[in-house]
This record gives sequence, structure tokens and C-alpha cells, in this order.
Amino acid sequence: MKSILIIDELHNDLVTKLVELGFQVDYKPLIKTEEIENIIHSYNGLILRSKVKVEKALIDKAIKLEFIGRAGSGLENIDISYAEKKGIKCFNSPEGNRDSVGEHTIGLLLNLLNKISKSNSEVKKAIWNRNNNWGTELKGKTIGIIGYGNMGRSFAKKLSGFEVNVIAYDKFKKDFSDNFVKEVEMETIFEQADILSLHIPLTKETNQMISSEFLNKFKKSIYLINTSRGQIVNTKELAENIDTGKVLGAGLDVLEIENFGFENIALNNSNKELNYLLNSDKVIITPHVAGWSQESYYKISMVLADKIANYYTKKSPKLKAQSSKLFPPSFEKGLR
Repeated sequence: MKSILIIDELHNDLVTKLVELGFQVDYKPLIKTEEIENIIHSYNGLILRSKVKVEKALIDKAIKLEFIGRAGSGLENIDISYAEKKGIKCFNSPEGNRDSVGEHTIGLLLNLLNKISKSNSEVKKAIWNRNNNWGTELKGKTIGIIGYGNMGRSFAKKLSGFEVNVIAYDKFKKDFSDNFVKEVEMETIFEQADILSLHIPLTKETNQMISSEFLNKFKKSIYLINTSRGQIVNTKELAENIDTGKVLGAGLDVLEIENFGFENIALNNSNKELNYLLNSDKVIITPHVAGWSQESYYKISMVLADKIANYYTKKSPKLKAQSSKLFPPSFEKGLR
């Protein structure tokens, strides 16, 4: 019997489905790193969120490991190249939280343009300031998306009723223009965009990508939305560009100073740039929750269960028969 170790908190139905498929599952969301290192050699599968970095040392101890499943979209906490070199398959589950990210991104954008958080805060302080809280209409604006994977496409699809011009650039995709977006080069985004939304992974290339040099390539002053990874944006230079007016406002679900597991940030009075963002009424910050909703919590787990089942299909006809029953028909249709 194949054995799977789950080291982060995930939906209970994931365990249920994996057991139904014939796996032995050890669900240990409170496990410590040292214990993982001591027992990983016994398992065929590892499922996690962001508790640990799955790097060479841990992979070398995982002598029976056949797959690693990440609950979420990013895979930066896994040394994919080394894992695959060792014959270990790596899964993620962006299909499970793409709708949550798309809707949250819309929410950040509408909040910014209509000064909702600012005016809400003022009214609760008995300040009734109508003239200084007029909104800016989204209709007619050009929205540039960098990264047209699951998250970027979900955002573009949800913009379709707003009568906007949506353009996107993706370094690794071609010919993806559809009813929701027009594929362009980065130069076109620099030339035309009123709003920029980031939907890219954190890599050596994208780390600190959003800098003053990058922002000054835009012809217009822009609004910036980041629901991808905090380290993609240089906090200091973002603050400077908000101060000068090059960035009209920012909606940030992620911050550069988040700890590795995204569970906290290091707040201190000496971080001048962060304090600027926290105190600016041109900035909205949410605590890295764009991908988490009541629905995505379930769907992320079910996507992983389905991918694991499909991975083992060739080895077991029984798994093939059961894997198609993991989702209700409406959910399966949405994943295609």
C-alpha cells in the first residue's frame, strides 16, 4: 500500500478521498521539521502548503518518495529540478484557487478606484467627506496582466463584464488571445496600461522585478495590483513611486517582508517604506488570502486528490475507476 504524509492543514475530505483510493494517509498538520526529516524515508507521497522547503537534503532522505503535492499555485518552496532528477513528480493545484484569486483581485481593484476603504474608515470616524471620495470608473480602462496562467486568465474572465480593454504578456505562452484578453508584448503594456496586475511566480528573474526602473517604462501613471508573491515588488521603490504619483494606488495581497510560510510579517517601526504603505490611503493590503476562500479550501484538496489518482492510473485500474468520482459533475466541468 502506498503511503502519503500530509504536513499542513488541509480539507478533511482530502484524507477521505485518498483513503478511498487505497492509500495509507498520515495527516500530521502540527508536525515539526525535525520529525519530517526523521520519517520521510517511509513515504511514497508528500503533501504540503509552505511549512518547509523541500530541498536537496530532505529529498535525499526521501528514498521512497514518488510525488510531492503542493496545496496552492506556487512551487518555489520545492526544488523541482532536483526532485524530478530523482524521479519525483511535483504537483500544484492552481485550478483549485484560481476563482478565489480572480475575485479577490477584482475586489482590490474596485476598492482602490472607488476609495472604498478610505471612505469607510472616514465615515466610521464621523467624517462625511463626499467631494474627496469620488471614484474613478473602470469602464474604458486598459488593464495589463503579466502572467496568463490559471490566475491571470481567471482575472481576465471576471473583467469581461466591465467594458475594459484587457491585454496580457506571458513569457512562456504564445497564441493565447481569447474572448477575454489580447496577447501583447511587454512594450504594449508599457505603452497602453492604466492598471497592472501581476500573476507570475517568484523566480530569480521576477524577484524585485517591479522597481523604479520598471515602473518608469509606463507611459501613464498606473494602479498596481499584486496577488502573486511579495518579493516581486521592491517595497522601497513602490513607496517612492506612490509618493511621486507614478503609481496612483496599489492593492497588495502579498508583502516583501512575509516570512517563509506566509503566515506573518515582521512589523517594526524602523521599516520606513512598509510604514508608508500601511499609512497611505492609496494602498490596500490584505494578509495573503486572495487564494483562500471557503470554496477554494475544498477545491484545492480535491484537485490534488485527482492529480494523485491520475498519476497512479497506469499502475492501478481501480484508481482510474475511482478518480473520476472525486468531483461533482459541475466542478469537473469547471476544471476543464
